[in-house]
Amino acid sequence: MATDPPPDQTGKPGGSARQLLPFAALSASYFAHIGFFNPYLPLWLKELGFGLIAIAVLTSVQSATRLFTPYVWGSLSDRTGERVRLLRYGSSAALLLSLGLWFDAGGVMLFIVLLLMFSHTSGMMPMSEAALAHLVSQGGSFDAKRYGRVRLWGSLGFLVTVMAAGFWFERYGLVHFPAWTLGTLAAVAVSAWLLPDFREPAHAAEANQPGVWPVLRQPPVRWFFAAVFFHVLAHIFIYIFFSLYLDSLGYSKTVIGLLWALSVVIEIGWFFTQGRWLPLFSLSGWLVLAAALMSLRMGLTAGLPLVLPVLLLAQALHAITFAAHHTVCIAMLSHHFPGRLRGRGQALYTVVGYGLPGVAGGLVGGLLSSAFGLASVFWLSSACAAVACLCALRARAYQTASAAAG
Repeated sequence: MATDPPPDQTGKPGGSARQLLPFAALSASYFAHIGFFNPYLPLWLKELGFGLIAIAVLTSVQSATRLFTPYVWGSLSDRTGERVRLLRYGSSAALLLSLGLWFDAGGVMLFIVLLLMFSHTSGMMPMSEAALAHLVSQGGSFDAKRYGRVRLWGSLGFLVTVMAAGFWFERYGLVHFPAWTLGTLAAVAVSAWLLPDFREPAHAAEANQPGVWPVLRQPPVRWFFAAVFFHVLAHIFIYIFFSLYLDSLGYSKTVIGLLWALSVVIEIGWFFTQGRWLPLFSLSGWLVLAAALMSLRMGLTAGLPLVLPVLLLAQALHAITFAAHHTVCIAMLSHHFPGRLRGRGQALYTVVGYGLPGVAGGLVGGLLSSAFGLASVFWLSSACAAVACLCALRARAYQTASAAAG
């Protein structure tokens, strides 16, 4: 398990196109919801009268739920094999809970509604990724090309709603934010109920396979998760503060939406063609490159935000800093956490990569921006990405040494 897996193995995948299509629909609808919700939630909260620290706390609720719920869902799905039924339950419950956003009951009630809603949605993608990895892998090989063709629909869904919501909110205001939440979560629930009703077989043959903790004790795995933590922490500042930052600089909501959309268009192009590029480097090599470019991207965003061509270039780097990084992480997780560990491996990725950084990024970013301005958040983001690059270099060194010894 300690060796670096090949960047792209394209053996015959375990799932047919017909089996993968419903997962593409779920990815499209889920990220369509994220595409409007995450960029515009801070602006909606601002319109409701909340200050920067309160906005940081409320937007961090999603990350806080990722500290515990993904692993609970992942463990349950690993043990029962009922990933699809759990996806149906989570999406339906989140849809009903979103009705609470329609009521103006104050910050505490809004906190509770978001907490319950996110507790049901935060485990959806780890379970979906685990089920999808089962279909796009065979004999331990991960087909990055086929995975990318499914995942790009999520990016497309994000693109559509981030642009449409930007236009809508610019024209009609953010008063319709709860309605957008209800509509997009309804699409997620419908997609989940359209998934094929199958139960993943138990991995009885893998009864002697090491558990999660022995895998986590391996040095390359530890450094991999350290790199993931700091890399995604750098990204979290974008998710929470980028729209607020651009708004404070005088950019319109339409331009904000277009800048988000540019990064997603680049992301879609990467996912569609990644089978061509991933073999150029090892997976751990891609982690190093993604972190280095992330540090550059955030430095440009912090230092030259009013120079639009520079800001466009920074957003274009999203192809590597997010899309390539995400696929590489999924491939490495499939390698380190196969079979009955798959759901928990994906859940740990969500906890370490999105839960912990999300909470830390929201709270620290809120305090930092209140004291020194929003630009300071992106300088910190650049520094976090530099730390991620150092961690990725350590992971790469262990992988290289292990491969040489083996």
